[in-house]
Parts: sequence; structure tokens; C-alpha cells
Amino acid sequence: MFSTIAPRYDFITRAFSYGMDSRWKRLGVERAGLPPSPVVLDLASGTGDFSALVGGRYPGARAVAVDLTERMLRLARQRGVERSVCGDAGALPFADGSFDCVFVGYGLRNFPDLGRAVREIERVTRPGGILVSLDFFLPANPLFRRLYLGYLYAQGTFWGLVLHGRPRTYTYIPDSLRGFVSIDEFSSLLRRAGYRRVDASRYILGGIGLHWAAKESKA
Repeated sequence: MFSTIAPRYDFITRAFSYGMDSRWKRLGVERAGLPPSPVVLDLASGTGDFSALVGGRYPGARAVAVDLTERMLRLARQRGVERSVCGDAGALPFADGSFDCVFVGYGLRNFPDLGRAVREIERVTRPGGILVSLDFFLPANPLFRRLYLGYLYAQGTFWGLVLHGRPRTYTYIPDSLRGFVSIDEFSSLLRRAGYRRVDASRYILGGIGLHWAAKESKA
């Protein structure tokens, strides 16, 4: 599926966010407070938005884009992302403490085992390093939750028909959300995984969350 939608992926993320996606990602990078020439992992990278933003803000930065879909990585390389790996979030091919920061854009919902992926992210992040995540979440308010899922389903159906002639192409977003977590539940998961400071910004009735989480430093 992601191979099919790869050429339209950037457009869809803008459409579903009313054009705010780029601003949220820039804010995620700005508030990460990375060191000079950081080494970062762009996990579930898609076409490499976070890699490009980090490279533009931090001269000398080394970003590694990781995604399961090779077609997404080809598009990332076409836009200048130099380092890419086709890999699984549940079994990252990197040594412990390899990265100053891990960025995840809209990937959490698609990890088969969220807890395992978070443990892998924590493992490859250096002590004191940062996780920055932007994703869809289930609004905590039951009414908002129903309205939000209905909105996403209508949006997905519309763009699936317009762009691919298949109404179910983008309804995977609300489908993946139905068994997912809220912003607060994900924050709690991060704390249990060893992140000492977790901050989150909420958008669209709590349906979009931007997290910053700092890993415990060594004593």
C-alpha cells in the first residue's frame, strides 16, 4: 500500500493537516535542541521530511532515513537525503546509543508492536538524547473521537477516489487509529520506557500529537 501511495504521500500529509504538517515538523526540529552536527535517525521516514529539515537547520548533520518501503526511500534520495536504510522499527540495525535524536513522522500507528518499537528507539538513542514524534492519536473525549474518525474517513474516501479511483486507499488512517492510543497514553508509555521528560503539543481536538521526550542520562 505505501509503495502505491508514495508519490502522493507528501500531498496527503498536507491535505489531512490543512497545510499545517510542515509547520509542526519544523517546530519538532526547532524544539529538539540538538547539538552541533547531530547524528539523527529519521524513522518511518517516508520521503524524508525530517531528514531534510535537520540538514537545513544543522550544518554538518548526519541523518539516516529508515523506512520499510523502498519506493519511499527512493523519493527521499531524489530530494537529497544521502543515507537511507530499508529497515524495521522493531529490529533496528544500529548499535546502542547511535543517535542524538530519533524523529518519527506518522509511523507509530503502523508499528505492529508499539512497545517493542519504543524500546528499540530508546536503545539506539544516546543517554540524554531526544525522541521527537508527530502522529495521529485518538482524542480522549469520546464525542471528539467519533467526530475525528468520521472526518478522517470522509477525507480518506474523497482523496482515494480523486487520486487513485479507489475510495479505501487512504481510509487506512482512521482504520489504524481505532486500536491506537491517546496522546496521554503514549506519553505514559514513553515514561515507562525510560524517558525522564516528556512534553506534548496537541492539535485538531487532540487528534494530532507532537511529542518531545528526553532519554535518561547515565549517572
